[in-house]
Amino acid sequence: MEFTPSKLNTFLFFKLPSAFWSGVRVKQISPLECVVSVKHRWFNQNPFDSMYFAVQAMAAELTTGALVMYQIKKSGKKISMLVANNKGNFTKKARGRITFVCKDGHLIEEAIQRAITSGEGQTFWMKSIGTDEKGDQVSEMDFEWSIKVK
Repeated sequence: MEFTPSKLNTFLFFKLPSAFWSGVRVKQISPLECVVSVKHRWFNQNPFDSMYFAVQAMAAELTTGALVMYQIKKSGKKISMLVANNKGNFTKKARGRITFVCKDGHLIEEAIQRAITSGEGQTFWMKSIGTDEKGDQVSEMDFEWSIKVK
């Protein structure tokens, strides 16, 4: 699969339909950074008139997971990936369009090289920060990824 926002959004439709129907969309991806946005609306709300935390987690995880997939494809190796752990902090009600950004692409390439060299599984943490249209942070999510050469 080519790593463009359009291809990743098609991937969402077929492989992660709950994220797709919640409005999660990849806006930009490069080797080092991924940007995903989702708009607060009736379908993804909680009873407190803001975006449900699980929708924020889907969008945040996608920023990290897309980067992991990108770097695995770039390596040319068969490598499995799995979220081993996650943490989240919510600082403000998520209303309007929320944009999640992960800038940790550099961590993956290093972990892949260690996994290839050692033959052992590797873990690493990646951070995704969600901001609203005013630029205020609404949430911060950390995902621990585990990778292993097959």
